[in-house]
Amino acid sequence: MRLKAILVLLAALAFAGSPLLNPGFGGYDPSQFPTEMMDPPVLPAGYAFSIWGVIYLWLIVMAGYGLWRRIEDTGWDATRWPLIVSLGIGAVWLPVAAVSPLWATILIWAMLLSALVALLRAPRRDRWLLGAPIGLYAGWLSAAACVSLGVLLTGYGVPPFDATGWAIVLLSLALCIGVAILRARPWATFGLAIVWALIAVLVRNGFDLVGLFAVSAAVVIGALTVLPSRGKLI
Repeated sequence: MRLKAILVLLAALAFAGSPLLNPGFGGYDPSQFPTEMMDPPVLPAGYAFSIWGVIYLWLIVMAGYGLWRRIEDTGWDATRWPLIVSLGIGAVWLPVAAVSPLWATILIWAMLLSALVALLRAPRRDRWLLGAPIGLYAGWLSAAACVSLGVLLTGYGVPPFDATGWAIVLLSLALCIGVAILRARPWATFGLAIVWALIAVLVRNGFDLVGLFAVSAAVVIGALTVLPSRGKLI
């Protein structure tokens, strides 16, 4: 258990340090795609990515506390292998994304799936120090993975949809993931991260078709986040 706890902390530190070692990444370069693509509507407004600062810090606190106080805790230990996988992939995601949107999309889905496994295993005890940071991380990844796939499909001109169509399809997928996880394990931070992303899509697009769909999805996720909590934040 000690080794896994150490690896979670090292992976969290490497993940948080990755932007410092790979500065300047602002999203996929349109020149990386065979189809001309300008401002795909599936993207959220740029401010939304500031959530990563909170995620990085909270994951480091989580990992540090787990090593310090919860080494032998079986509930914490159940989350460690999937977290090691997800955060380990995250530590190398930025340099991969700079050269290959295809591989970056594959990797971010691997990050998401392993993060969701960790979230589903997280016990309710120590909720602010374990489930809540994993929930915020997995919720944002749920949106980010769908956005990455939407940009990829748009950039490669994959039929049968155009950029707007793929935006609706992938936002629908994010909605489905959010609903499924919130019904299984209603962690509020998970839902709040998805709502944050969906509102940012509205901000970027305005009240066009994609923006209206995004805000409608945000209302659904928000309701599922708030109602089961019965006044509790987590």
